Parts: sequence; structure tokens; C-alpha cells
Amino acid sequence: MAKAHFGLIGLGVMGENLVLNAERNGFSSVVYNRTYTKTLEFLAGRGAGKDITGAETLPEFVAALERPRRILMMVKAGQPVDDMIATLSPLLEEGDLLIDGGNSLYTDTERRVKELESRSFGYIGMGVSGGAKGALEGPSMMPGGTRSAYDAIEPLVRRMAAQVDDGPCVTYIGPGGAGHFVKTVHNGIEYGIEQILAEAYDLMKRCAGLGGIAMADVLAGWNQLEELSSFLVEITEVCLRTRDPETGGDLVELIVDAAGQKGTGLWTVESALEMGVPVPTIYAALNARVLSSLRPLRLAAEPKLTALPASTSFPLGTPADGMAPLRDACILAAIASYAQGMDLLRAASDLHDYHLDLAAIGQIWKGGCIIRARLLQRIQDAYRLDPALPNLMLDPWFLEQVNQRLPGLRQVVAGAALAGIPVPCFSSTLDYVNSIFTGRLPQNLVQAMRDCFGSHTYERTDRPGSFHTEWLP
Repeated sequence: MAKAHFGLIGLGVMGENLVLNAERNGFSSVVYNRTYTKTLEFLAGRGAGKDITGAETLPEFVAALERPRRILMMVKAGQPVDDMIATLSPLLEEGDLLIDGGNSLYTDTERRVKELESRSFGYIGMGVSGGAKGALEGPSMMPGGTRSAYDAIEPLVRRMAAQVDDGPCVTYIGPGGAGHFVKTVHNGIEYGIEQILAEAYDLMKRCAGLGGIAMADVLAGWNQLEELSSFLVEITEVCLRTRDPETGGDLVELIVDAAGQKGTGLWTVESALEMGVPVPTIYAALNARVLSSLRPLRLAAEPKLTALPASTSFPLGTPADGMAPLRDACILAAIASYAQGMDLLRAASDLHDYHLDLAAIGQIWKGGCIIRARLLQRIQDAYRLDPALPNLMLDPWFLEQVNQRLPGLRQVVAGAALAGIPVPCFSSTLDYVNSIFTGRLPQNLVQAMRDCFGSHTYERTDRPGSFHTEWLP
């Protein structure tokens, strides 16, 4: 019997869809799942009639693959990946290749690449974005590891990936854990944009009195604009337009307002802090999820606040003008999310010698992935024009957007503050923009205080060197 081109371990929703994607693109496959009944169910259901076989044991699975073997693991990040590698390794031969397609911590991937490459196995840490639909129809893929390991899977992933006008949404990201780091930052940007749209919804509902259908109509208009047209705006419109079949009301209003976070948003913020890169919009989105989980506390605390605002109404525009100030706030906050993510990628590239091509990353995010948006063409163009661009907002096109949209953002943040409505991403974005475009910040006083209590020294503006003052008698 002919050997299979491709092997998949882990028949969750993403795993099933990825192996169906591979098979549709001409790669015969063999699948393995820890629970064999799941394998049999898949083969009798979605895998029926496909060039896909199943294996009950890992030795049987490995033996069914042509060499060099290409095995995609879709298992839970962390120890389960290490356990699977430990079980598989004795069954592999020189030149065989393992691919981790889950959301692994990039430092874990760095370690695994070194360990497996030293044993003559290939190892790829590959971020995959697009959700279940993207995995089936074409995701954005972010593979990292040695170049030779990527070359071994390139024909497979280029055919499986989403396709846009300028090519497939996959490229060799860089060595070590580069692929998983880029996916982590992708998810951090995703956190930011989701929270931005949630804040816009909250303001339209509480300040402008719009219902779900009216808000969905606004989002539909936004999705026609180059600056906001995106998958996330598109699905936000769908969510707001959906009615509850039992009550006939807006379904979104019946959903508990407590959101979780699986780790990639946290990893983005932790990495940014370690590398000294400001990501306040992304951090605010993460923190908003954490605060939302304190629902019992919030419900108990709400009636105890006596300093209530006089009014929760302030100008946000009208549906006829597309809620212009709020629209501008969303555009600028989304730009800030991308700018912060790209800055973090550049810092990681410098620190770890990843040699990331930021224009290429913009290109592979244009299709398949959750943060796909028309704006990514502008991001791609910006880094093609200036690969060393110090901040995305300094690109001429983006700088024009900042100047055009900033009044709307200021109006929204000021109004929300007076109305007592939390807008953490909008507020953090305004502070970020104001700080980036302020030549002198008050940290000179912070440096003075640090020198005063701890003799940490300071630098002067009028001459070079480090200085200390005896501030206290």
C-alpha cells in the first residue's frame, strides 16, 4: 500500500479541518488521535471517501508515512507537546520533520528546535490563524525553525494557505521560535481590535441609544472603508444583527459579559514588558478581559457608586454620518494596535536575530487570519517603503490618518470619561499617541526622584555624562 504524504496528530476541530485542507490540495494523509474512537468517527464522517487513513497506534501511524515524514501535531500547548515529542522521537528517523501547529510559547519552541535538530530531526513551530473555517478553506500560516525544515514543507503549506492577489498567506518567518512569536503578536493585535469594537458597541448602545440592527448597519458602513474593512468588523456586524430565536431580541444582549483569555494575549504583554516595548492598547484589551471576569464583584459594586455622572449622553455622531467621531476613534485605535504589534516584532527580531520581514508578515496576514483587513496592504506598503520604519504611525499615509482621526478619538475619550463609561482601549490609545508625539515627557522628574532616594544618577540635556545630586540635607 502506498505511503501517505502527510500525517496529523490531534483530531480536534482545527486538526480535522487542516487534514481535509491538505487532502483537498492533493496530499494523501494518515491521522492519529489519542482516542481511537474519535479517529473512526472522523473516517466514517467528514473523512469518508477522502484519501485519508487512520492509525490506532503511533508506531502504525509513523509506519504509514512516506519518508522524510511530515507530521503536524495539533495538541494542547505546553507539557502535552513535550510528551508527544518524547513518545514520537524513538519512532522517527533522520530527516523526519515535526510541526507544532498549536499556540505554543515561543521560548518552548526555541528549546524544542535545538533539541530535535541536534538529533537530526526537523522541527517547525507554526502559528496557524483563521479559526475552523480558515483551517479548512485556507489559513494564514507562520512557520519558524531552520530554513531547511521549512523548505521540506513549503510545497504543502503554500497550497494549504489562503491565497491573496500577491501570493499565498505563508512565508518562512525565521529561525527558532520566530513563527510562534509572530502568531502570539498576531493574537495580541486581535485582542486589541476585538476590545476596540466592543467599546464602540457599548458607546453606541449606552450613549446613542442604538439597538442591534442599527449598530449593525453602522458597522456595515464601516466595513466599506479602507481603514476599517476587516474580518473582525464583518463578524461584529453579524453578531449585532443576530436575533435570539426565543425572545426575538438582540442575542448579544443575552450573553454573559465575562471574557476569558487563553494565554497568547498575556504572552504578548509579558514579552513587550521584557523587551521594553510599549503596547498599551493591547495591554488594555487584556486587562479588560481580566476585569470582566470579576462579574460578581462588579454587580455588587455598581449600586454603591454615589458619584454618578449627570448624563451618559454626548456627541458620537449619527448613523447617517457613520458615527463619525466614534468611527475615527476606532480607526486610530486599530492603527495603534497594529503599530504596537509591529514594534514588538521588530524588537524581538533584533533581540533574537530573527531577521523578520515586516512587509512579508503584513502580506501573509492579508488573507485567512482573524486580523485580516484592507489596512494590511498599507502596512505592507509602509515597510516596503522603509524596512527600518521606527513606528508605523510615522509612515506618511498613517501619519495623515493620525492627524485626521485624532480629534474624534479625543472627543470620544473625553465624553466617555464624563459619562462614567470605561473605554480602556480608546483611553490607552490616546495616551499612546499623545506620548509618541510629545517631544518632552515628565520622566525627568521621575529620574530626579530616583536619584534623590536611591542615587540612581541621571543624564543632563546640556552636556554628556551621568550625574548625581545630594538632594536631601
